[in-house]
Amino acid sequence: MLDIAALEKLVHELSRLPGIGPKTAQRLAYHILRAPQEYSVRLGEALERVRAEVHTCPSCYNYTDSDICRYCKDPHRADESICVVEEPSDIMRIESSGAFRGRYHVLHGTISPLEGIGPQDLRIQELIQKVNAGLAGDRPQVREIILALDADLEGDTTVLYLAKALQNKNLRLSRIAHGVPIGGDIEYVDERTMSRALENRVEV
Repeated sequence: MLDIAALEKLVHELSRLPGIGPKTAQRLAYHILRAPQEYSVRLGEALERVRAEVHTCPSCYNYTDSDICRYCKDPHRADESICVVEEPSDIMRIESSGAFRGRYHVLHGTISPLEGIGPQDLRIQELIQKVNAGLAGDRPQVREIILALDADLEGDTTVLYLAKALQNKNLRLSRIAHGVPIGGDIEYVDERTMSRALENRVEV
């Protein structure tokens, strides 16, 4: 325990960030203290600005500082294909591949009963509404849903829920492949990943 209340509060708040443990939070806090005062001011201003200017896109729920995000605004992207991701940060990873030119839909999480997160806490109903609007002719019809969710228990649970919710919608519903990574060594692949790789095998 630190004996300086303000420093302890800073460490506590930093440790609440994803992937930041107590020791890392403490190192970051001391770094902020050692840095020139201007750095703390700029950091505070950046935090205030992002809270004031950045919001969720009303169409896909990505983060944006415009009316709608750049991907929803782009007229050259395919309306009939939607890639569903867990978090806005996942979009950048998919975009970096250059393999997808459709639209996105961000769930902002996955179904996790242990953490009290259910379908009602995610942007699932909004996805279903998009599909139904296309079927009714109120917007371009969605013909393909790609589920780009993590290959963990929560991701699997969410995929199963979405598959059931979107059945009988005349959709092509797929999930990104999981398995042995390019350049990976089979010797170091765990059993679950190997099982997925075999299930997702392709002809050569």
